[in-house]
Amino acid sequence: MRRNNQWRRRSSFDSDVDFDDEEDEDEDEDEDEDASFSAAARRRVRMKCLSCKEDYGNRSAGTCRECYEEAGETEEELKREIDELKSKVNFLRLLCSSPNSVARVNTPCFSDVVLVACPSPDSSDIPCNSLSIPAHRAVLTSRSPVFRAMLENEMEESLSGTIKMNDVSYDALRAFVNYLYTAEAGLDEHMACDLLVLAEKYQVKHLKTYCERYLMSRLNWENSLPYYAFAHQHGAKTLLEAALSLILDHMDKVTKREEYAELVDKDPRVVVDIYEAYLSKQVNTAATKDSTPPKPPS
Repeated sequence: MRRNNQWRRRSSFDSDVDFDDEEDEDEDEDEDEDASFSAAARRRVRMKCLSCKEDYGNRSAGTCRECYEEAGETEEELKREIDELKSKVNFLRLLCSSPNSVARVNTPCFSDVVLVACPSPDSSDIPCNSLSIPAHRAVLTSRSPVFRAMLENEMEESLSGTIKMNDVSYDALRAFVNYLYTAEAGLDEHMACDLLVLAEKYQVKHLKTYCERYLMSRLNWENSLPYYAFAHQHGAKTLLEAALSLILDHMDKVTKREEYAELVDKDPRVVVDIYEAYLSKQVNTAATKDSTPPKPPS
């Protein structure tokens, strides 16, 4: 009996010890889990941006705010470039290659035509008929409604296969034809103006926009007056508005330049339009000031 009681007490003591050990092990595991959770939390709070390698907060999603905003701007630039490329592809597409058309051998779509530069009589350029540039009716009619009207109807140009381009230099004509085939042109300010004139005359809108953008990139207050007069004459609306804005902002300096006196003599109507815009701006500015409530006394 005594041995049995001692065995029971010993078994009870052993079982208590084992239970306590299990509790200690559970507490250790909980502490390890808490420690690993805290470490993971710290890692989430301080993580490296994949772009700039700087730390970013735990509320960000893989990148820091600066890189996220920069990526958004880059995406917008890429979208603009894609739109420009789509526009270029549409411009370069041939009308006779559309899915609904049937191409036939020996049709006017596959005939050749010659473009001849005829400079103005007082020009020092190569005389008319000295140099010509061959082209294809399919290309010309696809790029320009003016060429289409010439070559698809029984006009002189269609019958002879020769189109005389008046008041244009050979270099400008060569650049013009090259653009009709490639949608590319090497520009300086003079060539951009010449090509814009040709683009307006032959209604090549894609080329007109191309030249207008180039001229706007060269625009400043010093050349704003001649650019405005040029845009006014050839219907370049975007360039016109940008040049006018610069003129109005620097009116006191622009009116003292030689170009202003020349414009008064050659085209006074343009000067009148400028002053009307200037007076309208002054009136709007005054009205805005009058409508602004006075600040309360401090």
